[in-house]
Amino acid sequence: MTSVPQQTSPDPRRATRFPVDFETICESHPDQEIRVKITNISAHGMMLGAVLDMAKGDRITVRLPVAGRIEAYLVWAHEGRCGFEFERVIREPDFVAMLDKINSL
Repeated sequence: MTSVPQQTSPDPRRATRFPVDFETICESHPDQEIRVKITNISAHGMMLGAVLDMAKGDRITVRLPVAGRIEAYLVWAHEGRCGFEFERVIREPDFVAMLDKINSL
């Protein structure tokens, strides 16, 4: 089972990130789905290995194992990567179970 270090900073950008290689689907509009690759993830957000055609603040809904569907908004995009902050923090037990599931795929 994966262990998640305790966070001491309220700044979500300082949350411990875990490298992953996980493909999933995001919904950018009610009728549009995009296949994406998550390259790192924390309980507060994720980084994708590609830049999406979106503006800062635009929202998507990402499908994650265990945690389910989570809305996220674009915080940055640079040099072929982009970062999203989740609308809600993934609870530690769910985050650990999600990492275990992702790493077993």
